Amino acid sequence: MQNTESLEGNEIVKDKKLRFRQVHLDFHTSEKIDGVGDLFNPEEFVDTLLKAKVNSITCFARCHHGMIYYDTKFDTKHPGLKRNLLKEQIDICHKNNINVSIYISVGWDEYMAYNHPEWLERASSGKPFNITDEHPGIFEAIDIGWKKLCLNSSYRDYVIEQTEEVLELFKGKIDGLFFDIVFQNPCACKYCIEDMKKKGMEPSILENRKRFSSEVLVNFKKEMTETIRKYEKDCTIFYNSGDIDPYIRKNLKDYTHLEIESLPSGIWGYDHFPITVSYAKNLCKEYIAMTGRFHKMWGDFGGYKNKEALEYECFTGLANGAKCSIGDQLHPSGKIDKATYKLIGSVYKSVQKKEQWCNNVIPVADIGIYNPAEFIEKSGYEPDAISKGVYHIMAESHQQFSIIDRYVDFSGFKLIILPDSITLDEELKNKLEDYLRGGGRLLLSHESGMDSNKEKFVLNDIGIEYISEAGYSPDYIKVGNLVGKGLLETEYVLYDKGLWVEPSNGTEVLANIWNPYFNRSYKEFCSHFHTPVEKDSGYSAITKNENIIYFSHPIFSMYGKHGQKAYKELVLNSIDLLLKNKSVITNAPTTAHINLNFQDENNRYILHINHYIPENRCSNIATIEDIIPLYDISLKVKLPQKPKKVYLAPTKEELDFSYEEGYCNTNVPRVYGHEMVIFEL
Repeated sequence: MQNTESLEGNEIVKDKKLRFRQVHLDFHTSEKIDGVGDLFNPEEFVDTLLKAKVNSITCFARCHHGMIYYDTKFDTKHPGLKRNLLKEQIDICHKNNINVSIYISVGWDEYMAYNHPEWLERASSGKPFNITDEHPGIFEAIDIGWKKLCLNSSYRDYVIEQTEEVLELFKGKIDGLFFDIVFQNPCACKYCIEDMKKKGMEPSILENRKRFSSEVLVNFKKEMTETIRKYEKDCTIFYNSGDIDPYIRKNLKDYTHLEIESLPSGIWGYDHFPITVSYAKNLCKEYIAMTGRFHKMWGDFGGYKNKEALEYECFTGLANGAKCSIGDQLHPSGKIDKATYKLIGSVYKSVQKKEQWCNNVIPVADIGIYNPAEFIEKSGYEPDAISKGVYHIMAESHQQFSIIDRYVDFSGFKLIILPDSITLDEELKNKLEDYLRGGGRLLLSHESGMDSNKEKFVLNDIGIEYISEAGYSPDYIKVGNLVGKGLLETEYVLYDKGLWVEPSNGTEVLANIWNPYFNRSYKEFCSHFHTPVEKDSGYSAITKNENIIYFSHPIFSMYGKHGQKAYKELVLNSIDLLLKNKSVITNAPTTAHINLNFQDENNRYILHINHYIPENRCSNIATIEDIIPLYDISLKVKLPQKPKKVYLAPTKEELDFSYEEGYCNTNVPRVYGHEMVIFEL
């Protein structure tokens, strides 16, 4: 959501079924294990959940192994299961006011993959997708053997029929349905090839296979939602692919809410959730922050996350307007692990105390960041360098921002940033120019603002002309006083290749490109790394024309890849030239993350301060072990009127404050991990 001054048409959809303290209880159990569910004790199960303050849980109908966990007409009930496990879980949870969402695996089903290899997705080589080098399945990076089934084969009919059985057997008891592994690779199985040919699409062309797979996926979700609504009119529905990106717009009406699966110690990392949720905020759906109790990845039996890390992940969810979900996996025996729920409960007890200030909030944003994901084809879940760079610059400087796309109302943002790769079609060009005519301000970098062929800049009033790619790389930047605050008086290296542009009449040059003596090669080189600076190139590095500032280099991906503080300072100094009356001004360190939300129903603003520092203490994952307290944090918060009182939550300790020139000034004496400051209007 953008700044609360312009919310029309973007109201949050309030779904009373979503609760704050959820558990996603995996149960992917090999058919080779016997005694499955034998030690499940309904009373012990629910008592453990209640003590951990869990009020919603996702339980399994069918897992990745293809095994079913209820009494079914299909021959795939787990051979080691002698009880109607899912029914028992639902009955005992409902008896104790715990919601139950039912999990159904879609893309992965080992039983069906083995018995119906004709249903597997195929690469153009004919090999199944999970064992080929061509466009590998998205989970291949973690070296698991799941085989991806094609949703354009008869497997689709099986998924729908099995879902209908669940809907019939548990009618009136279904709080929600969670469909997992809902994606479609550019498949070249016999079914996809036949259907592409019928549509006049040549299957040997990769782009055709991608387009067709997209159609298959969109149609599957649409058909599944229509099927569900024949049985259940108001249960929640979510299709999980492990990520939320602009592609979801094609099926957004088929979702009741969003769940952002993001286990930082798994394949997602600590940047994935805050970047993804910054986009999800604008999709007008409630959303859930899903992490895991595991030290590493799903199914990490005996691996327990540090409490401090789990706190950070849940409190970051709250700060971004999300409900919380913690992933666990039930032991094959069905016996619940009480140690896990002692850990979960230690965090959920805090969440319970805080949630009244976190429900139905509207995130406040001064800056809209156009989503690079519309222009970049990602592999896996690690955020691209552009998104990482822009996110870190914004978060480290405590900007209030949101990641947007063309469907969002631009008028509510004081500044819009087009980072590095946002080329313009006619629709987006016109929308941005309307925004500028209404007094909006733009910051662009590198290829942003160019036509889709990257031949020229098409945005009116950008004030520059494209000449060519830069002739040297790395090259250097020498800045003027307006953007030089905090920088040394020298030439800074720009590690990645930029563009050569020339300013139009009236365009102000804020920084120039300086060239090295030559490009480093085997023919000529100097010292160990790159060639030193020689002279002014005559081309502009940063320009300003009215309300538009342009960087000729990919400044955001450069910060994402190289972390050079000077790049961040250049962006922040440029933002200061464009953005007045920021929503939050603070002396908090760059390691603190600050989020400001508005709770309309209570007429109050809630400011979250999170200070947990992820560290890479081993070779491949980050974690958090210590909480480093902060003291004497000053806050200036832009408010529409003087607040009646300012206090900390949930303690309700009141803070002294003053109100001057539209800003409420207060001081937080201590932040230990997470603090909420409430401004009651």
